[in-house]
Amino acid sequence: MSEYQVIGTIIAAFAVAGVLAYILTPFVKRFAHKVGAIDVPKDNRRMHKVPIPRMGGLAIFIAFLCAMLIFADFDEQLLSILLGATIIVVLGIFDDIMALGAKLKFVVQIVAAAIPVCAGGLKIAMFTNLNPFSENPYFNLGIFAIPVTIIWIVGITNAVNLIDGLDGLAVGVSSIAALTMLAVGLLTNDMAVAVAMAALTGACIGFMPYNINPAKIFMGDTGSTFLGYMLATMSIQGMFKFYAVISFAVPFLILGLPIFDTAFAITRRVLSGRSPMSPDRGHVHHRLMDMGFNQKQSVAILYAISGTLGLAAVVLTSRGEVKAMVLVLAVIIAIAVGAKIVLSVDKHLNAEHHNTAEQPNLPQSEEKDTESDEKD
Repeated sequence: MSEYQVIGTIIAAFAVAGVLAYILTPFVKRFAHKVGAIDVPKDNRRMHKVPIPRMGGLAIFIAFLCAMLIFADFDEQLLSILLGATIIVVLGIFDDIMALGAKLKFVVQIVAAAIPVCAGGLKIAMFTNLNPFSENPYFNLGIFAIPVTIIWIVGITNAVNLIDGLDGLAVGVSSIAALTMLAVGLLTNDMAVAVAMAALTGACIGFMPYNINPAKIFMGDTGSTFLGYMLATMSIQGMFKFYAVISFAVPFLILGLPIFDTAFAITRRVLSGRSPMSPDRGHVHHRLMDMGFNQKQSVAILYAISGTLGLAAVVLTSRGEVKAMVLVLAVIIAIAVGAKIVLSVDKHLNAEHHNTAEQPNLPQSEEKDTESDEKD
């Protein structure tokens, strides 16, 4: 395939998915109303004041699938990925309608992750060997390849789900991650990854006008888990095949924001003696709003962070390793500074709560309704 044909296919896949997602979303919105997939603001954890339909991810999935059917070259591995994605979407539809239990969802997600791993041969077979004294540049996972791969897929699926807390946040971050994978796919001549990520980026952007603040429809678990699943599986197909440090760093940079936010949430909850799956108001986007930013500003900041991490991944793929590692080090320092800010906000809020508790007779202001629609 010539360079012009590659560019034309990528643009066409992007455009078809984007137009279809934009056209289909109003129909999905009406369908969500009919089946009762409505997010009702019944407590102060919700940002919205009126009932808003969810399940908007169905439009993203249909648009993506149509573009893939037109432009992708299917093999056994890609078919197994799409089969797993379909299971994830069906699970999300039922969850958006009737709120399924966390254990059931977790089991189904494991099954969906196991399909491309066991039937399609999709595996993280080796990592870069970080031991400087070893002569072997790779660390072979051996029998642990299958469980590690399944853990990666399920983990990223839920990580994207957890950041879906502000209007337009998860779909925007996923768009940036998919666009980055598209660029890496083109740089490494991986046409399968490039076409899939072009279709996914287009579907996300086509849906975005309905989801940015103030949102007219939410993605729901239908959309957030589907996006997480596709980003996780395609990162394995295309990103874990590089040499040296790239095989380890690129996927973690591309998906850095949801990975960091999920790891921070689990650590925070475990250290406080709570279940790692228990919802709270401590995600990065919550902390930004506690610092005084509004929804749009918080989302824009997180977009910028995702874009920076994505740029680092592209540079790591296309430049010399020394320059790339310097950039990665700069990104790590930036993340550390961000973590420090998050912890500082946490201490400040705890101090305010302590001072309020010591003065029970003083009038207290009504609690701000800044809690997001966090997933269970």
